[in-house]
Amino acid sequence: MRVAGAIALTVLAAGCGQAPAQRNEPVTRVVIGEQGPKPSPAASKSPTTDACERTEFEGVVLTHCVADPATHRTRTALGPAKGAPYRSFAALAAGLGKDAGKVAFAMNAGMFDEAGQPIGYYVEAGERRRQLNQRDGAGNFHLKPNGVFFGSGAAWRVLDSDAFVAKVSQRPEFGTQSGPMLVIDGKLHPAFAEEGPSRLVRNGVGVDAAGRAHFVLSEDPVSFGRFARYFRDVLKTRNALYLDGSVSALWDPAAGRRDETVPLGPLIVVENRRRSER
Repeated sequence: MRVAGAIALTVLAAGCGQAPAQRNEPVTRVVIGEQGPKPSPAASKSPTTDACERTEFEGVVLTHCVADPATHRTRTALGPAKGAPYRSFAALAAGLGKDAGKVAFAMNAGMFDEAGQPIGYYVEAGERRRQLNQRDGAGNFHLKPNGVFFGSGAAWRVLDSDAFVAKVSQRPEFGTQSGPMLVIDGKLHPAFAEEGPSRLVRNGVGVDAAGRAHFVLSEDPVSFGRFARYFRDVLKTRNALYLDGSVSALWDPAAGRRDETVPLGPLIVVENRRRSER
């Protein structure tokens, strides 16, 4: 994103020093068919089983989406080949054309600059577009440890950036860096208060012991501490990564939902595998 709200008064939402602070304005969410523009075929309700569901944790409403490597394929998407970033789910759907029907859900990925370009490690279809960013700076991205969500084939992981450097020797098929980590080896990020003063709509991702990726978006403003506890205590993800805040958005075709927010950057796309591929 440009970078979401701060964890403490000393942590500013300026992001990498490359983008101005994001104003904590409400995010406009459009459920296609209930309000907003007429739905396009790519946004209409899908007959497939919805991978996302509403839930509640400590009084906060969340949307929880599960990507299962047995039935889903996960990848990153920034924009068309040699083109500018999509910046929206509508543009992504248009770019996918008939393949939009494969989408189980999509969500905004790692943080980005004013042009929509990732500010950290980014790999799409095996091509590295940005190197790992281990610089120090202001904003949530630089609240160490930050981390990477990445994978190849049916193997997906979240690791903090130092562990990624130490343990990953081959380039993955996809990868996106963001920060801070929410859960590191089963423990909450050390900078998080149990219930800090910063409240934003936020999203993140964690991978459980079975290899399933859990994507969560808060429908209500939530603190970092509470959001991280959901990944640790309910989803049992040993490692989980904060993706963004304020701009957090979801495209869930089966529910007829396609959020319209401020312009987005890199995206995570989860697609349904054909039965013959399972």
